[in-house]
Amino acid sequence: MQNYKSLSLIKATRRANSFVFGVALVAATFSSSAIAGCGSYDPGTKSFYSQNSPSAGAQETLSDDRHPSGSQSIVGMWKVTFTATDGSGYSDFGYSQWHVDGTEFLNSGSRAPSTQNFCLGVWEQTGKSNYKLNHFALSYDAVSGTLNGKVRIMEKVSLGASGDAYSGTFLIQVFDPTGTTEVAHFEGKVSATRVTVDTSTP
Repeated sequence: MQNYKSLSLIKATRRANSFVFGVALVAATFSSSAIAGCGSYDPGTKSFYSQNSPSAGAQETLSDDRHPSGSQSIVGMWKVTFTATDGSGYSDFGYSQWHVDGTEFLNSGSRAPSTQNFCLGVWEQTGKSNYKLNHFALSYDAVSGTLNGKVRIMEKVSLGASGDAYSGTFLIQVFDPTGTTEVAHFEGKVSATRVTVDTSTP
């Protein structure tokens, strides 16, 4: 009887250890995938954007419970598209979140995580429906992991009457790894549609 109890205890301990290991493995996987950044520039390629068309979606009227201020706001999550107008042909797409504390981050759809595809910015409201964004990004070589560029992205956008779309202009300055020498310069248009709990297409 004692041996049977000991065997049962060993089996139970092994099952518990397997569960803990599984949870730790999942946590480690999500932690490693979260360590990313953007920096929409890759010196080793012709362009650092990928062509993509903005998605069209129905415009909805904002409700007071969407934004604490009870007014239309750029705060929220957006499907965003960048299209250069300087003849370079550059474009990008992704998801952007504008936070109530004046910070913002972008997940660049044209960037591989190994080169950084998340980047950060700060914004402020400049008028009733107007906003400006100052956004910085880092770019890394996918093979060596070496920093190969720093990027500044500036946006001036206006929120649409419905509150569920914005559009405006962007200016990109690409610098060398020291951040002191500008090596490229791009301009274009940016547009976005709001992502809500009812948005069904990515």
